[in-house]
Amino acid sequence: MSDVKKVVLAYSGGLDTSVIVKWLQETYDCEVVTFTADIGQGEEVEPARAKAQALGVKEIYIEDLREEFVRDYVYPMFRANTIYEGEYLLGTSIARPLIARRLIEIANQTGADAISHGATGKGNDQVRFELGAYALKPGVKVIAPWREWDLNSREKLMAYCEQHQIPVDFSTKKKKSPYSMDANLLHISYEGGNLEDPWAEAEEDMWRWSVSPEAAPEQPTYVELSYEKGDIVAIDGQAMKPHEVLEKLNKLGGDNGIGRLDIVENRYVGMKSRGCYETPGGTIMLRAHRAIESLTLDREEAHLKDELMPKYAEVIYNGYWWSPERRMLQAAIDETQKSVSGVVRMKLYKGSAVVVGRKSEQSLFDESIATFEDDAGAYDQKDAEGFIKLNALRLRIAAGKGRKQD
Repeated sequence: MSDVKKVVLAYSGGLDTSVIVKWLQETYDCEVVTFTADIGQGEEVEPARAKAQALGVKEIYIEDLREEFVRDYVYPMFRANTIYEGEYLLGTSIARPLIARRLIEIANQTGADAISHGATGKGNDQVRFELGAYALKPGVKVIAPWREWDLNSREKLMAYCEQHQIPVDFSTKKKKSPYSMDANLLHISYEGGNLEDPWAEAEEDMWRWSVSPEAAPEQPTYVELSYEKGDIVAIDGQAMKPHEVLEKLNKLGGDNGIGRLDIVENRYVGMKSRGCYETPGGTIMLRAHRAIESLTLDREEAHLKDELMPKYAEVIYNGYWWSPERRMLQAAIDETQKSVSGVVRMKLYKGSAVVVGRKSEQSLFDESIATFEDDAGAYDQKDAEGFIKLNALRLRIAAGKGRKQD
């Protein structure tokens, strides 16, 4: 007899998690509560209600978390100009802390004994979900079916559905994508299929959010992004909520062929994985944020922030959003953003997002000093001689002692 009486499942309404509902009911003889989050994946989430009801689920949570997702997770991450291994904008990683938090909150509300998810034993998401869950509820039991069952192929899952009379018309009537995909307002990812060969080029019809740069318009699109304390608050002068900003930039970026990425990344569990990503809005946001920071941040502040970023990215990628080190880093990053306000003008054209203008009342750019024309004594060029000699002192001493310099 299982000691688990009630489980909260992160439920998408797809084949895998529908099988998990029935498997949990059978294996643990427990009640299942489903939680479905709308974080901008671009598909209707409400049909998950009928599917869960058909599986005998009594408590069903379906929530629109788009604004919270961008405001409390995406925006804080972008204040750090976060990229993992030089390229990846962490679209999947940053969604997991929010889902983990809601799983725990719903477990507390419903008196559930455990939570469950559909992440496989090979990926990063199992780590992210579970690290978050344990950080927020140390004694929680986590059930990860992919680490327990033997339903390790689509054919076995379909056979299980037939045996247990689980409706799968939503899986069989549509053409099955060869890719494993994950989408939210920040990105859509693709893995599997021909992408498992790192030499194989991604097929053009795989991409869903963006046109190819070759097919993008012949005329550039200009857009102005207004920042307050490191966050975009308006586009072309129109005030927008965070999730509205990202929706708008995804559309503009996708229409102009911006944001495609094809990488081989190092998963936390130890293997390399090839994946393709579309992050049109995020790509624009990253370039624009660096531009407004270049105008408003002190040099040493900006350089130290850049040194912290790889660690911050690793912390998020590996699933430690709820850790003390992430909170510490976040506090430092947010402190730097107090002066990061102003407007950035971007030119979007055939796959490129180029900064063409930036302005700010907090600007540290002093034209009277930086000018190549007569600066009227604002900067005494003779001062540079002593500056250079002092910085060369250790080099001169070493050379004078006969130290080799090549």
